[in-house]
Amino acid sequence: MKKKEEKTNVMRLLDQHHILYKSYCYVDTNAISGVEVAQVLHQNEAQVFKTLVTIGNSRNHYVFMIPVAEELDLKKAAKAVGEKNIEMVKSKELLPLTGYIHGGCSPIGMKKPFATTIDESAKNFETIIFSAGKIGYQVEVELEALKGIVAYHLSDVIVK
Repeated sequence: MKKKEEKTNVMRLLDQHHILYKSYCYVDTNAISGVEVAQVLHQNEAQVFKTLVTIGNSRNHYVFMIPVAEELDLKKAAKAVGEKNIEMVKSKELLPLTGYIHGGCSPIGMKKPFATTIDESAKNFETIIFSAGKIGYQVEVELEALKGIVAYHLSDVIVK
């Protein structure tokens, strides 16, 4: 069942930067998993990415985008951003830090920009799909076009 499409702040920011995107809207079924989102949208789960926020020993925050069926390798992730160790930010800290809630976190439009790393598997696709900043909404954006709004680099950061 589809719900009425509305523009999220992420979509408005993409519009402002003249970045083409395709939006997806699905019924919120109590923050279903990313894999279930890919299934509901009939998309390849390797092309649908989740946004994870971490904190390093330096107390700096880092954003990682990885395929929804994968797990972040904290050692690889720390190495990718030049930290000795990193850990996931606690759910209760996510909203005040980013402006997003768990399940609706997007790398676009956070309260402040954080160093962002996208798993290198993203280069296997012309576009990637990720949260539009609200549960029930996703956007599909060309990886290259995403550079116009998010400063990111690619690195191998998933558990193999």
